[in-house]
Amino acid sequence: MGYSNKDYLKRSKERNPQISFGIFLIVLGLALLVATNDMLHLGSVKEYFTWQTVMIFIGVLLLLNLNFIPGLLLIARGLWFFLDDYFEEIPAFIKTFFWPSVIILTGLSFIISSFFKRKSK
Repeated sequence: MGYSNKDYLKRSKERNPQISFGIFLIVLGLALLVATNDMLHLGSVKEYFTWQTVMIFIGVLLLLNLNFIPGLLLIARGLWFFLDDYFEEIPAFIKTFFWPSVIILTGLSFIISSFFKRKSK
């Protein structure tokens, strides 16, 4: 009647997306509550709840579910569009280091995700 270690890993992995999505919704709801009531005096909600921040939030959700590469790429793309809207021209320092850094982090994500895949097998 006892569960083996593989059964436990399979069951815990099945619940992980639900827990992560639940945490994501709670954090998003709290952020919207703070934003709509202007508790931090940041101005209009439309200024910082944009499609770029949605991309970043979804990327974070993917990272929480151990989907490193899609999560990292969504966060990077959301940040790039966010910077493009924030600055009239993106500073040269950011232009020269942003995408190489994303490529390096993507390579690290491949390595890290391979360790998680080995442990689950």
